[in-house]
Amino acid sequence: MNRMTKVTEEEKQQQADEIVANLEKTKKKWQAEKEKNNDEDDDDETDRLLSQAIDVAIKQGKGWKSPEERQAYLDMIGDDDFIPPMFASTQEELEQSGLQDAFTSLKYGNDDGTGNYGELMLECKGKGNEAFANGKRNKAKNVQWYRDAINHYSEALSLAGKIQVTDAEDNDGNNNTEEQDVTNNATASETQENEENRYTRNELDKVMSTLCSNIAMAHMQLKNWGLVRDESTKALYFNANNIKACYRLAKGHQNLKNWEEANNAIEKGLSIPNESDNQDLLKLQTLLTERVRRARVARQKRERARAERIVKVKKVWKWCQESGYRLGRVPLVNTVVDDEDEIGGEEEFRWHFHQPHTGRLPIDFGGNKEWVWPCMFVYPSHGQSDFIERFAESEMFASRMAEAFPEIENDGDGGGETSMPWDHNNEFVCSKLAVYFEVHYEVETDDENMIIHPENVSPLKTQAATMKFYEASRALKGDEGPEIAEVARCLERKLLHKQRKRWNKKHGSLC
Repeated sequence: MNRMTKVTEEEKQQQADEIVANLEKTKKKWQAEKEKNNDEDDDDETDRLLSQAIDVAIKQGKGWKSPEERQAYLDMIGDDDFIPPMFASTQEELEQSGLQDAFTSLKYGNDDGTGNYGELMLECKGKGNEAFANGKRNKAKNVQWYRDAINHYSEALSLAGKIQVTDAEDNDGNNNTEEQDVTNNATASETQENEENRYTRNELDKVMSTLCSNIAMAHMQLKNWGLVRDESTKALYFNANNIKACYRLAKGHQNLKNWEEANNAIEKGLSIPNESDNQDLLKLQTLLTERVRRARVARQKRERARAERIVKVKKVWKWCQESGYRLGRVPLVNTVVDDEDEIGGEEEFRWHFHQPHTGRLPIDFGGNKEWVWPCMFVYPSHGQSDFIERFAESEMFASRMAEAFPEIENDGDGGGETSMPWDHNNEFVCSKLAVYFEVHYEVETDDENMIIHPENVSPLKTQAATMKFYEASRALKGDEGPEIAEVARCLERKLLHKQRKRWNKKHGSLC
């Protein structure tokens, strides 16, 4: 095989020498004809020579395996979107240029899996161990050692992912003579090196699990508890019996105050064979016992409350279906990005004035087929609102309005004021008010693709959608904590963005 490679290289060099000699000869001939004819416009021969020279440079410089591969490269560099590595400004552009793969191949070996990835992986792991040990010995508590350890372990993990595993011997029964010759020509040192860096799938998974666990160990020193949790989870993915990863996962959840998850990690570690009496895990379990119990009780309480809410929503949905009522929803946020129109804080919520009352449901009053509904009166001109917790279906608006906005009593001198401190012009009296209510304007259609303006009411067509909207409104109010509120806010923003995009596409603007 080595002899054949050598002959091929000689043939390539001989071919290059012939082309260069022909190039020089042709160039002299062209120069002589040019001087004789005084012709300065004929560049056809020059173009041909340059093309021939370029072909030689590409063939000798790139070592193409086939004409198709060469043509693919020429097509790539001729593409308008191709960016030379020298002008790459982002990581993505650098990856597309191919330069990163070239340097990787030079440093780590060939792309066919025959590189020295195993040796380099062990070298990076050793550097990581040394950096971590230096961090522990460092009396100045310089955390840079731990950051260096994380970088070395991460590089080792990346190299481990490139190692080709050998789960079993070659069972294909191939007796290819050429392959046998290649094997026989391999040197003893190469054979020994390949044997040392060969891993089965199970062995490599254990190595990768150890590396992930080591990364988590270094993050523990930096108190990056979220990353401790993530890396420990990855370590257990590669090796479920990694006892150190179980302990570090428990510590990560402990410091994130995920008490039940921490207890689950402890129990998982204690269930590993021969680890039921692991003192570190048992000590941690004893420390967290009371907090785990409280977290479990709180979770069960939340689950019961949610089950009760589901029952209530189902009851409301059933009543609306039987009575011919249709429920609707509006966007619960007013912006799709944090800095949109410089709106923030409580103004983020389109209906922020009703937040204290969010989560109220209609009630079957007395079981006599009459329901009372929570009702909100909104006064956009003054940015004010009134909330009526119980508004019966048979009740008239006029009576409620007369109660909320009584007529001004004349005190004899023609004066008098309304009871609302924000009504500076004394306009809000029952006789002067007009009541408006909004419904979605496509009641009769069941088209799933109908486009509704973001500020209009969208119909809730299923019980599941109704429950989802109800839970989102409660979450935005903060009933489920700040993290769930942020998730609900992101989902509402996504929905609002989708509505705006669809409306703009059809009508050109939101106006």
